[in-house]
Amino acid sequence: MTTPPPYPPPPGGPPPYGSYGPPGGYPQQPPRKKSNAGIIVGIVAAVFVLCGMGGCVAFLVSTSDSDDADATFSQPTTSIQAEIGPDPASPGQPSQPPAASVRDGKFEFTVVAVDPPVPVVGDDFLQETAQGEFIVVHLTIGNTSKEAQSYSSDDQKLVDTQNREYTPDSGADLIINGESAWFTEINPGNAIQVALAYDVSPGTVPAKLEVHDSFLSDGATIALR
Repeated sequence: MTTPPPYPPPPGGPPPYGSYGPPGGYPQQPPRKKSNAGIIVGIVAAVFVLCGMGGCVAFLVSTSDSDDADATFSQPTTSIQAEIGPDPASPGQPSQPPAASVRDGKFEFTVVAVDPPVPVVGDDFLQETAQGEFIVVHLTIGNTSKEAQSYSSDDQKLVDTQNREYTPDSGADLIINGESAWFTEINPGNAIQVALAYDVSPGTVPAKLEVHDSFLSDGATIALR
């Protein structure tokens, strides 16, 4: 008996099973890409670590530089002070000479100050003008003996750095001190204060004062520099 052929499929319908072949499996999935998140996190962490280390290094360097700067700045202060020493006398102010007290005979002489040179002494009503300029030396004279002794300003000599000698200007001395201090008697234990004006050429530098209790005494020397 002959088997009849299969019926043809209706138009537009699926072909019979035998014409398609067996059904295929699922398509193979593409390989998954590796994530870069871990690498990025690692890089960021490394950057922070490096920045932190850089900040520490910068801080240490800055601190070291600051310490060095402080040490360098504070060092010259001592040397500057050592070079400057005590404050010098202000211009126009009397200067205090060294070794200012000596004795001669019955008197003790103490130099109080030496004024800067001036061309005129006195006031608007009574004054004396120097040929050059006046150097005024302020003295205290005390009688250390048991007897009265006469004092005279003419016995006191100024000596400059060129070893030239000067006697006080009597007119200037009278204006500054009055007659009683220019020539007077000093009793035991008493003392007077006088100012001796010496008329010198401009630029003269006083070196010492030679003092006497009388014109016959040996005298004593007071350094003015």
